[in-house]
Amino acid sequence: MPLKQLTQQYQQRVDRALEQLIENTSDIAAELHQAIHYSVFNGGKRVRPLLVYLTGQALGISPEHQDASACAVELIHCYSLVHDDMPAMDDDDLRRGKPTCHKQFSEATALLTGDALQTLAFEVLSQNTLLGAPLNLAMIQALAHASGAAGMAGGQAIDLSATGKILSLQQLKTMHEHKTGALILASVQLGALCSAQTTSEEFKALKNYAKNIGLSFQIKDDILDIESDTLTLGKQQGADVSLNKATYPALLGLKGAKKMAQQCHQNALESLTQFDQKADPLRWLSEYIITRDH
Repeated sequence: MPLKQLTQQYQQRVDRALEQLIENTSDIAAELHQAIHYSVFNGGKRVRPLLVYLTGQALGISPEHQDASACAVELIHCYSLVHDDMPAMDDDDLRRGKPTCHKQFSEATALLTGDALQTLAFEVLSQNTLLGAPLNLAMIQALAHASGAAGMAGGQAIDLSATGKILSLQQLKTMHEHKTGALILASVQLGALCSAQTTSEEFKALKNYAKNIGLSFQIKDDILDIESDTLTLGKQQGADVSLNKATYPALLGLKGAKKMAQQCHQNALESLTQFDQKADPLRWLSEYIITRDH
């Protein structure tokens, strides 16, 4: 099945599961329930749940055993966006063309929405009856590590402290490994943990794959920012503005950044050599990440 069709199939699957989860919370305060639904169904592409399902597919795990993990990682992602948009953080008024949660509702409601989404993620994993307690616990540990000070929250702290500073390439990589890469890694880990049959060699290879696509994803985002600025302004000044930011093109130049993204893609493919054609969608996803134009 083509990657686009698979993506749509898994998006629809996780959306149904998320809708059911949120419906089960309808007896809470009305505004909080509305804000939760608003923040989860805001046009997200469900990349992290897709990674859960595609990892499971590579390992021959049924989607039914992955629904809880797919929901959990997306709930963490949604919570992080709600909090990141707030005035104390990035202070954004819009996300995907719609008012951010604190603008649509209130700052207090947005804060509580993020809290509720985060805790719901761990509740979902703890209540998964299709897998045994050891696997559930391993998933909770992986997601907690990726979400906290050693992962996403720590990466956001590095980002905030780096405002106005010049970062080295290693510092930039460290920030993104925590801020965005940790949750991408957790998505693959959760997909692999949906079966007790996953070997340590498979787990190690998939983690390496995840780390490389997480890095190539961020590098490509930086490249697209530069190219879109240049296209919009119709002159080199657009690139000059973006090159002043802490980005991979700023440190390596556009050519160097593209070379680094391509190397990450090759590393990701090499990580999957022990897997058969069931892992092809993971290979296609890595290719898509570095060739996308938006």
